[in-house]
Amino acid sequence: MAVRLRLTLQNGGSAPLSGVPRLGFEAFRDVVVSPASGGRLAALFGVPEEADRLRLVAVLARDGEGALSVVSTLVGDSYPALTPDCPQAHLFEREIAEQWAVLPQGHPWLKPVRFHRSYREGRDAWLRPPDASIRPGVMEYFRVGGEEVHEVAVGPVHAGIIEPGHFRFQCHGERVIHLEISLGYQHRGIEHALLAGPGNRTAHVIEAAAGDTAVGHSVAYAQVIEALSGSPAPPRGLALRAVALELERLANHAGDLGALAGDVGYLPTAAFCGRLRGDFLNLTLSLCGSRMGLGWIRPGGVTADADPDEAGRVAESLARALADLERAFNLVRKNPTVRARFEETGPLSSEACEELGMVGPAARASGVDRDVRRDFPTGAYAERPIPVATWPSGDVFARARIRWLESSHSAPYAARQLVSLPPGSVRAEMGPLASDRIAVSLVEGWRGEICHVALTDGAGRLRRYKIVDPSFHNWAGLAVAMRGQRVSDFPLCNKRFNLSYRGHDL
Repeated sequence: MAVRLRLTLQNGGSAPLSGVPRLGFEAFRDVVVSPASGGRLAALFGVPEEADRLRLVAVLARDGEGALSVVSTLVGDSYPALTPDCPQAHLFEREIAEQWAVLPQGHPWLKPVRFHRSYREGRDAWLRPPDASIRPGVMEYFRVGGEEVHEVAVGPVHAGIIEPGHFRFQCHGERVIHLEISLGYQHRGIEHALLAGPGNRTAHVIEAAAGDTAVGHSVAYAQVIEALSGSPAPPRGLALRAVALELERLANHAGDLGALAGDVGYLPTAAFCGRLRGDFLNLTLSLCGSRMGLGWIRPGGVTADADPDEAGRVAESLARALADLERAFNLVRKNPTVRARFEETGPLSSEACEELGMVGPAARASGVDRDVRRDFPTGAYAERPIPVATWPSGDVFARARIRWLESSHSAPYAARQLVSLPPGSVRAEMGPLASDRIAVSLVEGWRGEICHVALTDGAGRLRRYKIVDPSFHNWAGLAVAMRGQRVSDFPLCNKRFNLSYRGHDL
């Protein structure tokens, strides 16, 4: 009898956990690594099994087919690393090593991700030098030798209110040879806190995974819970979720465009966009009572409806704010001095993006045509598609241009949803979670693809919950984009990726 190589799911779908193929390691490796599989790595994580074994579970996103593949294998204390043949796995394997003290042999640069002790008490000593305590940032860094090569260390404490992260540059003069990024200062144990749920605090913990993406992560969580309980959200609730996602995208893209201008001292656009970000946040506030959308998205739908008058006012405000945002971006686009600072700064090729498995605006700015809203549509996006924007140059200007193009699509899309909301309720009653099942949810947050994977136990409680924020995929892209650039351009490149420390550290 032929061995089934993968379980196929639709986005927001679930299946019996027994239906996930448990392959031998070589067969598992072939499915994950082989280009013939047609999938990129959306998630790779460990689940403890009997007899001190670890079950590796991989979720592969097959963009061209709109399908998700799930495969697994059992490993012991070590296994041959996937990373040398699949660079997308490099950070996932470091995370697995840290969490479960399982060694991916042959991993090119194995080091901690979040600087915590293994979930298997007493088995993590090989990750650290003898007698060393676990402290964020305390590790070996890659070093470049040679005459006139020097090292620049930045952070973890930065100016202003930016969150902590450490950046170690190897430079020859002003030119960056290599950038190594060390995070983990914000580790809060989010995934561990979700086990045995859902409970009264679960939704609030999800919203805190990455605070500026509270809506995106909440929608991903809601889709998982709805799949496991068999209780779909009603069409009106789904339409309002799409509005919430696009408002979150608009607010953050406007803020990013303003920060971009501020980085080069171009104050007209910086001031303009600071106000516009507040306008978009206030539209979310008017619909749900929270500028960040906190408490709006819950399993079963949404908690706040929009009456016709309020929906119409928000739609009109969106049109005005978008016109202002276009004027603010045109000030940057048409200024030759500003363009000269943005163009050909921090370039990243589409090939590098594909190899690293990058997602979101950072990938689309390098010409990678990838967007969950179109490739894995759920809810309102399945009923009413939204255009996807790409730009080929992959530099700082491209990352700014993509933010404007996406905003130009998001505002009218949200307005159309608001003026044509389906009738009916906004939230359905939720049943209990099914036992021994797996569910996978993808959402296009404003930074890119958010992936949530949930496994339940025999009692229908959360046995394992995996969160992959888009920043987890994209931090390596920032390091690659800085190669050959001036170290003084780092603030400009860093803020154009605008990745989340919290979303990475969880």
